[in-house]
Amino acid sequence: MKTAVETILVVKGVSTIAASCRCAATIWSIRSPARRRRAGRRDRSRTKVGLVRERFFTPRLRFKNLDELNAWLPDKCISYAKAHRHPELVDQTISDVFEAERPKLVPYAGRFDGFHAVTASVSKTCLVRFDNNKYSVAASAVGRPVEVQAYADRIEIRQDGRIVAEHPRSYGRGETVYYPWHYVPVLARKPGALRNGSPFKDWVLPAAIERIRRKLASTDDGNRHSRHPQRGAD
Repeated sequence: MKTAVETILVVKGVSTIAASCRCAATIWSIRSPARRRRAGRRDRSRTKVGLVRERFFTPRLRFKNLDELNAWLPDKCISYAKAHRHPELVDQTISDVFEAERPKLVPYAGRFDGFHAVTASVSKTCLVRFDNNKYSVAASAVGRPVEVQAYADRIEIRQDGRIVAEHPRSYGRGETVYYPWHYVPVLARKPGALRNGSPFKDWVLPAAIERIRRKLASTDDGNRHSRHPQRGAD
């Protein structure tokens, strides 16, 4: 809305700013039918969300991740449906009504492929920034743009239709999610990164490769020789 008052004039002792304010207040207080309908739908949605929160998440529950929540929720919903009467068909439970309607429902066609897609650049350190966090990608993707497909539980990063990274989605801030195998080709040029590089700090290698790495690390030219075992592991 543009400014309701551009100038203030006094005519017969009455300031027009007061009249303008009263007019603006009157305009804002009148809702069109469309706005009333939208407000009604919004209020109903909030009511439904409140009911779900009260029925299933009170008192507040804690889960380690979305997988644990999703494993718990179906059993909770089924138990509720079996224990409560249908709001309209009061002589039946919610579960009874659902089973009666099941043959008329559209068959389940699989998981809905819903994601939010954005274009991003790849840094020289094989990282892509999305939603205040960074995710590693294959070293071959450096230098060209990628498409980040953000699902509720994971991040897929594609380049020319090919997946160059897939990670569990992080909802923190300032976190960096690595997949060490993205950086294995880099070790051919910088083998010392295997000992000191951030992507490899918590990397659990196969037992045989780990023994070779420890042995080579004890020699003066171990970094140079460590290239070949890593290529074999890849």
